[in-house]
Amino acid sequence: MPSINKNPLQVFIVAIPETAGSALYGLKDVLMATGNIWQTLSRNEVQTAPFAVSIISPSRKEFFCGNHIPILADEDFHQPAKTPDIIILPEIWLGPDEPFTGRYPALIEWIKQQHDAGVYIYSACSGGVMLAETGLLDNCEATSHWGYQDLFSKHYPKVRFKPEPNLLIADTDGKIVTAGGTTSWHDLAIYIISKHVSPAEAVRIAQVYLLKWHDEGQLPYHSLMRNNPHNDHLVAECEEALKHHYRERHALQLILDQANIPARTFKRRFKKATGTTLIEYLQNIRIEAAKRQLEQTQLPVDEISFDIGYEDASFFRRLFKRRTGLSPSQYRRMFKPIIDSAGLHQKS
Repeated sequence: MPSINKNPLQVFIVAIPETAGSALYGLKDVLMATGNIWQTLSRNEVQTAPFAVSIISPSRKEFFCGNHIPILADEDFHQPAKTPDIIILPEIWLGPDEPFTGRYPALIEWIKQQHDAGVYIYSACSGGVMLAETGLLDNCEATSHWGYQDLFSKHYPKVRFKPEPNLLIADTDGKIVTAGGTTSWHDLAIYIISKHVSPAEAVRIAQVYLLKWHDEGQLPYHSLMRNNPHNDHLVAECEEALKHHYRERHALQLILDQANIPARTFKRRFKKATGTTLIEYLQNIRIEAAKRQLEQTQLPVDEISFDIGYEDASFFRRLFKRRTGLSPSQYRRMFKPIIDSAGLHQKS
């Protein structure tokens, strides 16, 4: 029989009806396998079980979370049988314009109390919104899925939201850590194992589960074109025109001519309505078009650059790297195999 650590770290993973079951059970499975699965597969002696993982909810009564996945909590946060060392707030199903404000006030207060008692608080993806609701991220840098950037700006303006990183340590003591997009629970699990067990064990777990550390951050996955509803009909008409004429070398002048108002006035209206400048909007359209060509064709980068409206390919490469965090060639190597292997692109 393997020897078990008599004092494992108590990990509580918070589950509510909005929780995403994949992140919840993925985290529990990976952390509970730490210290034993690699050792078992490689026929080495299992020496420790460093984590004791429990699902904690507002009630021990069974309920269903996102996509009707059943949850039977191990602990009720009102009267937990154990004291946590680590609390994890996994991904929750939440629309980009759907506030979390005012939900589960007793649970939010309990999380704050645990932090005050010295417990490590970690969040993955939109679990960062729940963490922001506690106020513990105020005046700190934090990340979550890039799709929640506007939500943070509107509802949690004191949080210095960063959509680019895969993981951010919010405080100087390393007691609060936020992770980025949907599968960022992989990054968070690797980080927790590395910090609380050892880097070597984190590598072993990553190898067993094929977990990926997203060192490229979230920018390569970030959609630069997001619908930002507004009521300025002139700007909306010009947005549509840009989507049709972005390839043209003088696209901006065409739009300004269509607006038929002073250029400075229109640019101010455009920024107010869309949240981005006119030139940035055009660049975003072009970069998104370049992404599709890099994913779906073998066209040379210079040819793609010319096709989307940039005669200067070196400028295009710099702009693409600034917007996505990768060079065009790196982006193609990262995403084109997904399209090819899925059979979504047929070569001519």
